[in-house]
Amino acid sequence: MQAEDARFLKRKVKGGNIDVHPTEKALVVHYELEATILGELGDPMLGERKECQKIIRVKTLNQNTNIAALAREIIDKCKLIHPSKLPEVEQLLYYLQKRKDSPPPGKGNEKKTLSEKPLDQQTFEGTEIDETANLNDVDEYLELLYEDLPEKLRGSALFLQLARNPDNLEEIFQNETVVGALARVLREDWQKSSELATNIIYIFFCFSSFSQFHGVISHFKIGARTMGIIEHELKKYELWKQELDKKRKAAEADKNSEKAKADYEKSEKKFKGLLAKQEQLLRVSFYLLLNLSEDTSVEKKMRNKGIVIMLVKCLERDNFELLILVVSFLKKLSIFVENKNEMAEAGIVERLSRLVPCEHEDLLNITLRLLLNLSFDQEQRGKMVKVGLLPKFVGLLGNENHKLIVLCILYHLSLDDKCKSLFTYTDCIPIVMKMILESPGDRVDLELIALGINLAANKRNAQMICEGQGLKLLLKRAYKFKDPLLMKMIRNISQHDGQTKELFIDYVSDLANAIQKIEDEEFVIECVGILGNVTFPDLDYELLLKEYQLVPWIQTKMQPGAAEDDMVLEIVILLGTVCCDDNCAKMLADNGIIQNLIELLNAKQEDDEVVCQIIYVFYQMIFHEATREIIIKQTQAPAYLIDLMHDKNPEIRKVCDQTLDIIGEFEEDWRKKIQLEKFRWHNSQWLEMVESRQIEDNEAFLYGDDSFGSYVQDSDILDRPDLFYGSPGDVLEMGGYYGDYLHGFDPTLDGNVTPEYMDEQGYMMGGVPYGMRVSDEYESYARPDAHPGFFMDGQTVDEYGAPIDDYGTVMVDQYGRPLVDDYGRPIPPEYINGMNGNAEPDSYMQYGGYR
Repeated sequence: MQAEDARFLKRKVKGGNIDVHPTEKALVVHYELEATILGELGDPMLGERKECQKIIRVKTLNQNTNIAALAREIIDKCKLIHPSKLPEVEQLLYYLQKRKDSPPPGKGNEKKTLSEKPLDQQTFEGTEIDETANLNDVDEYLELLYEDLPEKLRGSALFLQLARNPDNLEEIFQNETVVGALARVLREDWQKSSELATNIIYIFFCFSSFSQFHGVISHFKIGARTMGIIEHELKKYELWKQELDKKRKAAEADKNSEKAKADYEKSEKKFKGLLAKQEQLLRVSFYLLLNLSEDTSVEKKMRNKGIVIMLVKCLERDNFELLILVVSFLKKLSIFVENKNEMAEAGIVERLSRLVPCEHEDLLNITLRLLLNLSFDQEQRGKMVKVGLLPKFVGLLGNENHKLIVLCILYHLSLDDKCKSLFTYTDCIPIVMKMILESPGDRVDLELIALGINLAANKRNAQMICEGQGLKLLLKRAYKFKDPLLMKMIRNISQHDGQTKELFIDYVSDLANAIQKIEDEEFVIECVGILGNVTFPDLDYELLLKEYQLVPWIQTKMQPGAAEDDMVLEIVILLGTVCCDDNCAKMLADNGIIQNLIELLNAKQEDDEVVCQIIYVFYQMIFHEATREIIIKQTQAPAYLIDLMHDKNPEIRKVCDQTLDIIGEFEEDWRKKIQLEKFRWHNSQWLEMVESRQIEDNEAFLYGDDSFGSYVQDSDILDRPDLFYGSPGDVLEMGGYYGDYLHGFDPTLDGNVTPEYMDEQGYMMGGVPYGMRVSDEYESYARPDAHPGFFMDGQTVDEYGAPIDDYGTVMVDQYGRPLVDDYGRPIPPEYINGMNGNAEPDSYMQYGGYR
C-alpha cells in the first residue's frame, strides 16, 4: 500500500507489573504500548509494540503517611494502574516507607563518576513540580506552551519529566509539533525566565544523549541558540560582579555606615541566588554542547563562535558540578592544536592551578588529565613550573587514583633541562627511588622509569639518587631482573663527572662480566655504555680487556651486520675511552682494531655519530707514539681524515682538524698534503673562477677576438689605458692585451730594459719590476712568462707562475698561503717573513695574501 493511504493512528496501552525504584522513593509501572496505523477504510496497515515504564515519585512518603489514602490517589491519577491492583500498590508503598533512605548522589562516601550524568532533577528549581507527567497527556502539555509565562514554565517542566525517561524520547520525537514548539519558546522567551530556558535546554540535552536525534537539534539551531545564551549569561555575570564590587568597596570605605553594610549584604545574598540559577543554566547548556560536539565539524563551528573562551572564563566558578563539566569539555577540545593555542592565550594554566589539589577527587582527576594534554607544549610546561604546580604534582604521587597521570606530567616536565634542576627542591627523587626499588614484578612501570631516566640526566639529581646505598640498590635490582631501562637510568648517572662517576670504580668488573655472560642485547648495550662513560686515568683498561676477553668480542661485534647500530656505537665510544691508556691502545692496534674501524667507517659513513666517534678513537691513538706510527704509516686513516675535514657536520670537522694538526706535527709529507687541501678548499671559488676564465679565454683565442667579440690588435694597447686589472685567466696567450697587462713580454727584447739591470727577484736595480714598459702616456705591467716545468729565476713554476716542488705541488708558507701573489708572480721571501703571522692575510694582498 502507498504511504498516503494511511489515515489514522490507533494506540493501545496494556498495563503490566508494578515494582519499587531501587534507589528513590518511587514506584515503577511497566506497561506495553501498541501502536497501529489504520488505512482509510479502517484496516490495519502497520503495527508495533514497545515495552515502556513510568516512574511515580512519592517524595512526601514518610512514617506518618496514610498508605491506603496515598495508594488510592496514585491509582486515580495514573491510568496505567488498574483499580484491582490497589492492595499491591499499598504493599509496595509500605515497603518504601520502611526501607532506609540511600544517601543522595554526590554525598557521603559515594563518588560520582564522569560516566554518570551529573544532572539531577532535584538540582533544578524550575523542574520541581508536584504534578506527575503522563505520556498520554502530551497534547495538553503542548497547549501550555502557547499560554503565558507561568503556563509555559509548567508545560516545560512536564515535558522535562517525560524526556528524562529515555523510553519516552522516541514517542516525543515523533511529534514534530512538540519539538518545534519547544524550539520556538526557547528562541522567543529564554530571556524572560532562567528557569524556562533551563528546562527547555535540559529537554534538548536529553535528546542529545542519543546521536540519532542530533540532526533534529541541528535543524532547529539549538546549538547556536545555546551558545548565544551562554555568552549573554557570562556578560551578565561580569556586570553582577562589578556592581557587587562597588557596593563592597563602599561598605569598606564607610565602615560606620550600617546602611552601606546592609546594602552590601543584601546584594551579596541576591548575587548568590542569581549565580546558583545561572550555573544551573550554564551546566545544562555546556552538557548539551558537549554531546553535540562528538561531530568534529560541529565542534569546529563551536570553536569559531568562541566556545573555548567561554569555557575558560567559567573556570573561576566554584560550583563543583559545573567545573567538572567545563574541564571535561576543555580536555576534549585540547587535543587539537588550534584549541590548545587559544587556551594558552586565555591563561588556562593559571586558572587551573587553583584546582590542584582540590577536595573533589573526580574534579582533580579530570583537571590533571587536562594538564597532561597541555604539557605536550613546552611553553605550557614552563607556565606550570612558573605558577608553582611542580611541588603540587609531587605531593600527589602518593595518591593511587592520580599517580599514573602525575607521573606522565612529571615526565613531560623533566624533558626540559631548565626544569630538571628544580626537582632537587622537591621530594620527588626520594619518592621515585622508593617507588622504583619497591616496584612489583621484574619490570618497573614505564612511566616511572622514564621519569627516573630523565632525572638522572641532571648532575645534582644524580648525586641525590646515589646518596646512601642508592646506586648499589639500583644495580642490584637491574642485575636481578635484567632490566635494560633501569640500566639506562644508571648509565645516565655515570655520565656526570665528580663523585658520582667515582662510585662506578667498584662495579667495573661486574659490568665487564655482564657484557660476556648476559644474552639480552639491550641490557648489554647499556653496560657497554656505562663502561664507555667510566673514564679514570689510573684504571688499567688493558688488564680489564684481557681478563674478560673483550677484544675478540669487540672484533666480532664490529663486523658489518653483526650487531645493531646502537651496539656498534657504544663499542666505538668504549674504544675511545680505553685508548687513553698507552698499553691498551697498543694492544688494540696490534689486534687490527684500527683496520676494523676503517672498514666500519666505510660501512657507516652516513651515520654522523658513528663517524665522529671513530675519528675520536683515531684522535686518542695519535697521542701514543706506538699507535701513531701504525695509523700514519700502515693505514689510510689520514687520507680518510682529509676527506672528512670538510664534512657538513661541525663536530666531525672539529675532531678531524684536531687530529690532522697532530699528524702534521709528526709527519712532514702529510703536513704538506693537509696544507694543500686546506688551501684548495679555502680558495676553491677562486680556483674555479681561474679555470673557467682560462677556458673562456682559450675559446676566444680560437676566433681571434677578445671577450667583447672584437679583434685584438696591438693598437688596442695604447687606446685603453684605464681598463681594470685582470686575473691570470684574463691574459691572452698570443701576446694579446687584457686589462693593463701584457702576456709573453720578453724584457730582453725591449730596448729600455735589459737583463743586466735586474736582480735575482726580477726587479730592476732601481726597485722597478722588470717587464715594466714605460711610455709618455701611461705605464703597463707585464706578467712574466711561465709554463709547467720551466725555470724562472732558478725556481720551477706551474702554468700560472706559482712555485712548485719536485712533485708538482704548489709551495705554500707556514700559514698555508701560496708563495705567489694574486697574479701568479713569485713572492720575495722577505715579504713573506715580514708578516710575522700577526696581521690578517688580507692586509697583505699586494704581497701574496689569500682571500
